[in-house]
Amino acid sequence: MNSFSSAWAELAEVVTETAPEPVTQELGYQSWTADNLCVESFHEETRYFTSRWDALCPYVDVNPDMLRAARKPFIVYALPPEGPYGVPINDKYGLVDVATPGFWDDARRERKFRELDKQFRDFTVTEMVIPGREVTAQYIFEIGEVHFASYDIHDREIEGFVDYVRNLEVVVIKVTAPNGDVVLHDVSMVLPQRNQVYGSFCQWNPDYRNRSPGIYACLLAARWTAKNNYRYYNLGPVGDYGYKSLFVTDFEPIYGLALTDVSHPLALDETSPLHTDFKRSEWNQIYRNPLARSTT
Repeated sequence: MNSFSSAWAELAEVVTETAPEPVTQELGYQSWTADNLCVESFHEETRYFTSRWDALCPYVDVNPDMLRAARKPFIVYALPPEGPYGVPINDKYGLVDVATPGFWDDARRERKFRELDKQFRDFTVTEMVIPGREVTAQYIFEIGEVHFASYDIHDREIEGFVDYVRNLEVVVIKVTAPNGDVVLHDVSMVLPQRNQVYGSFCQWNPDYRNRSPGIYACLLAARWTAKNNYRYYNLGPVGDYGYKSLFVTDFEPIYGLALTDVSHPLALDETSPLHTDFKRSEWNQIYRNPLARSTT
């Protein structure tokens, strides 16, 4: 039996074949149906699938029902670090410990923060805290349309964000230039049980690139986090974003899970996410510690 077949045999031990599958399933902050769970992703021209929460949400939970329903190849990123599923991938979350004086007193940060404040001193900053149940996909699309197009973020992933925040609060920070231009919208979700604020996305106006609006957005979000008595601002994955190093005080592993047939074109392409983010031996590994799972 190959590893792909073994993975499904493992799931079959947990989920009985006779159990009826509800139309809508819920797990943690997430809800889904068989129709909206998966989002098409592409590596070059090879199609695979991620979850509807992939692009904009952290700590994505899975369970056997979800894994059985998902289309394959299926890759899930950002599984909860305290959970039983997935393996560490080749990236980390960058956390900003805003509760420690050492973060704000660091000489390099102090200097850069003063420079940013000076560059934006005549700009208007507004902060809104919106109950997640009031957030609509249309609103999120309106303030993030350019960002979503640039990063190929699917409409279903915007809907996934709206689903995820139903019982949370969303922080929207807006910066406006003296001439009325919107310089940036920064959107975060508040995760009280983790004592953190997670930065979901930031859309900034390229006309103001020379003022480093993306870095300024991180500063504003970190300040909001501190002002509202949360310990961490989570910058999200940091591997491809060198500028985030100015803020990072702690790293947290990101866990992922990849289910695939080993003969699928995605598995045969050594430049695909299956190879760059996972070890081959970790494909179809559902549980973080399979040995411990098998002996319980």
